Amino acid sequence: MRNLAPLGLRTRLIAAFLLVAAISAVGTAALTYQQARTAILKQSQDTAVSTLRDQLENQALALPPDRPQLQRMVNEIGKRGKPHPWTVYAEYGTLRVSTASVPDLPDAVTDTLRRQITAHPHGAFQRVEDSRGEPHLAIGMPAVLGRDQLREPTGLVLYAVMPLHPEQQTVDAMVQAARQGAVPGLAIAVVPALLAARSVLRPVRDMRRAAERLGRGRLDTRIEVRGSDELAGLARTFNETAEALEESVAELREAETRARRFASDVSHELRTPLAGMLAVTEVLDEDADELGPDTAKALRLISSETGKLAVLVEDLMEISRFDARAAELHPDDVDLAEAVGKTLERRHWDDGRVSTELPPGLRARLDPRRFDVVLANLVGNALRHGGAPVRISVSTASRPEGRRLLLEVADSGPGIAEAVLPHVFDRFFKADAARTRSAGSGLGLAITLENVRLHGGTLSAANAPAGGAVFTVDLPLEVTA
Repeated sequence: MRNLAPLGLRTRLIAAFLLVAAISAVGTAALTYQQARTAILKQSQDTAVSTLRDQLENQALALPPDRPQLQRMVNEIGKRGKPHPWTVYAEYGTLRVSTASVPDLPDAVTDTLRRQITAHPHGAFQRVEDSRGEPHLAIGMPAVLGRDQLREPTGLVLYAVMPLHPEQQTVDAMVQAARQGAVPGLAIAVVPALLAARSVLRPVRDMRRAAERLGRGRLDTRIEVRGSDELAGLARTFNETAEALEESVAELREAETRARRFASDVSHELRTPLAGMLAVTEVLDEDADELGPDTAKALRLISSETGKLAVLVEDLMEISRFDARAAELHPDDVDLAEAVGKTLERRHWDDGRVSTELPPGLRARLDPRRFDVVLANLVGNALRHGGAPVRISVSTASRPEGRRLLLEVADSGPGIAEAVLPHVFDRFFKADAARTRSAGSGLGLAITLENVRLHGGTLSAANAPAGGAVFTVDLPLEVTA
């Protein structure tokens, strides 16, 4: 299952803003609803309780009351019900009367209310719902004798049941109004959310563009600092970092330029005395057999090391030209089979140690001298560090960018260690750190890679499944200067 794409920062900011707005609106509406509902119901019940108490105290009561007297009393009290009409019930022992057609107490008068009246002689009330879910207020008030002094219960209890439907309608209207106002409120909240997201994201976008320019090498990139908040502090930190990076890179480039100039100057300065030394050692080599054994051995050692030094100087000069971007291509039409044969013959590798798979008549446009260097370095490296026989194969491939020339050089050695593969083209890199006096300088493959890149191609190294290392050169078949 694919992972869902993460939401953008703008979407998350707007969602968070709307969530806060929704929580605030719901919380405010809930608190307002609770307070308003309590106030509405309290006002109604206080009015009803006070009215019933006043009406009951104003009634002249003769004890024990008979049914007609009780009926007149409840009818009189029922006419004066506030804030809504009441249904009044009277209970005196087994005697019961009411303003309703049925004298029995309704479901609104619960056992809980009756127990509260027994415990509170001043009366009690309770909000209940009937079987249809309609809210009612049930009030129970015992009749007592006496007004200002001792109040004695008479045994008569009056119950007034008042519907709370108008209050419920008012509360429901408040809820409906809150619901209807929530959606437009959230829609309006989108506008400040967008403005807030824009104000937050603008410096973030500026920083992203600046980071992209910085990544492309535009080290002089800076961000305009606005305000003094956290984002402004981040922008200042970015500018300081970019400035420090620019200074460090400038110092590194200057040091690299000095190092390249030094290597180039040293190579040029060594070239002339080395040429003289090579000429002298060649003359001495011819007469080495006439010298003593120790002298001849020392002479041959000097001659060999002088030759290695000359090769190293030439490699350093070649690397210096690549670093200075002074290397040039001189493309020409080349017969690949002929070019490969000349490279092997010139270095005496046509003695059976190297086999070739060359399609006849295949021609390419490339720099013959640099192609010779590439092939000679790869084959020489395969023979020294891999093992014979070495196989050379040349083929072509069609790509969207055009036809390509593929050159593979494979050896029969043990292959290249996985830890070494990423570094085989590094300058002065040797797989065995203990081979400090090996025949190679450690620059051959680096020079090969630079020559391949100069042709607009790629060079890769890998291990064949059957064993041995394989170097693959991928070049355009038609190289332009």
